[in-house]
Parts: sequence; C-alpha cells; structure tokens
Amino acid sequence: MAVYNNPVVLQRADPWVVKVDGEYYFTGSDPEYNCIAIRHASTINGLQSAPETVVWRKHESGPMSKYIWAPELHRVNGAWYIYFAAAEREFEPNGMPTHRMFVLENTDDDPTTDNWVEKGRIVTPMDSFSLDATTEVIDGVQYLVWAQKDYDIPGNSNLYIAKMANPWTLDSEPVMLTKPEYDWECIDFLVNEGPAFLFHGDKIYITYSASGTGVPYAVGLLTADRDADLLDPASWTKSPVPVFKTCAENGQYGPGHNSFVKAEDGETDLMIYHCRNYTDIKGDPLFDPNRHARVGVVGWTESGPDFGVPEPDVVWTPATTDVLPADGGPRAGAMLAA
Repeated sequence: MAVYNNPVVLQRADPWVVKVDGEYYFTGSDPEYNCIAIRHASTINGLQSAPETVVWRKHESGPMSKYIWAPELHRVNGAWYIYFAAAEREFEPNGMPTHRMFVLENTDDDPTTDNWVEKGRIVTPMDSFSLDATTEVIDGVQYLVWAQKDYDIPGNSNLYIAKMANPWTLDSEPVMLTKPEYDWECIDFLVNEGPAFLFHGDKIYITYSASGTGVPYAVGLLTADRDADLLDPASWTKSPVPVFKTCAENGQYGPGHNSFVKAEDGETDLMIYHCRNYTDIKGDPLFDPNRHARVGVVGWTESGPDFGVPEPDVVWTPATTDVLPADGGPRAGAMLAA
C-alpha cells in the first residue's frame, strides 16, 4: 500500500481525481477561480510535480465569466466531460452566490488537448443557484447529482438526482435526496453540496459536504441498495452524524468536497478531499487559497465505509495566503522534520 505525502496538491480545493488506464487525472478549483486545468501522473504522489495544462478559461462577460468553481472530470461513453459551476455576476446582497452548472466535452483520448467544446448550461426546472454537478453511469443509465437552491426551502442548497438523456441534458424530473436539517449541516450556512459516488458490494453511497467552508465544513453520507430505484428518496438512508470532520489533534480543519478513486493497487478505495491546516482565516473562507488536496484511505466495515480522520501533514505547506505556482514552488513536496 502506498504512503501518501499529504497534501498531495497544494492550493487546489474541491479536488477531483479519476483513474483511466492506470493514469491519475486531477482537477480542482483554481485559487483565482478563473480557469480549469488538468494534470496527470501515474501515481497520486506524482500529481504535485506533474505539469498542469489549462484547458479552459472564464469568459470576459456573461454566464461563465466569474467564480469558476469545482470542476469535475469524467469519462463517459468514450468522451471526456468537465462539469463545473460559473457565475455571471457577484454574490447577492444576502451573500448567496449566483452560479449555474455547465459542461465541456472533449472527444480526444487525451483530455489535456485544446479540443474542449462548450456544451452549454445544464438546465434544471428551477432557475436558481446550482453547482457541484457529479455524474455516474449505473447499469447503463447516466445519473446527475447536484446542489441547488430551492426558494421554498430555507438554506443555500439541497442535493438532487435525475437521469440524463446525454451528458449535458436531464431526462427526468429532479428528486431531492437531502436538505440541511441536522445542526452540523447548518453552521454558518445551511448547505448540502459536493456530492460524490462510492460503490462497494451491493451498496451505493453518496458523500456530500455541509455547513460553511471554514472549520465547520464536514462530510455526510447517503446509502442505497445497488438494485434500488435511485430516483426514490425512500431508497436512500442518511447518516444523522458527519462521517468525516475536523480533527484538531492532527491540525486538519474543515475537510470536505471530496472524490473517490482506486489506489495504485487497483483495489483500495481512496478519498481525495481538501482541508486547511489552520483556523485563523482572514475574511471569507472561500477566498483563502490554502485548502489543499489530501488523500485518505477508506476502510470497510459491516456497516459501510469508515473514512477515519484527516491525516496530519507530512510535507511542506505555505505559511502565507500568496497564490503559489501550479507546481507549488521550490519547497513543494519537501518532507516535514520528524
């Protein structure tokens, strides 16, 4: 089993990793929220030093011109897709973002080519703040899960699921899977966001992140049977407690917005997530760049996944909020003294 050099990529929040033909492809939120970039390596630890290729930049104006958030890279039916959120204007006076969800497509074998095509916005029945679209093809059916504001429900965002007609078009009415309701989901903001699928045996799991993006940020869990009707809310069981949260003993605060990927051994499940290693955040946590991408090993018990706690840092991290170069700079990857 590999030993992971946490953090594995500096200053990349909302980390998304997909493994295709033995290669790990990584993307995440750029700290300046102005572009989407991909890097890849044959190992998780190799991602920090891997060259990063910008494959798309925000528009100068219009619906995709501000705050490019949480890109995800997916391989569907032989093509590559990037799902991301973008805004046309600044936050609302009440602090709510104005994002909608969009899709890019690339039919090349290599996703770092410049042949990305904008497929447009994912249109949902509610025209409201929406973000964090993730997708999975299950038994031949493609599903989309995302976070969205319902103006009839208090809070910023709930999680919804729908079938897809193609990778950028819904094919069924959205169904709400979860809304912020427990105390730990409602700190600073009422938020359910950042869904990610995880499969094991005859179960399907969806993790999600809740509360504000600072120290309270934590991960929740939904569970369904593999053969259940995934569009029936009754098929899903929600954990009443967070399954992954701040660990002050390890100096890790506000973990969340994760993805899952198989380890180098092809069998072990890894959780790729972001976390900060300090609590003194100046201003809005969204604009502090030091949410670094980290790795945890998923354990399995009779009752489901065990995510453990966020592991302590073993390599250098910046002491300032200056934005680092893509490779992390000359100290990136340097091991901390024992």
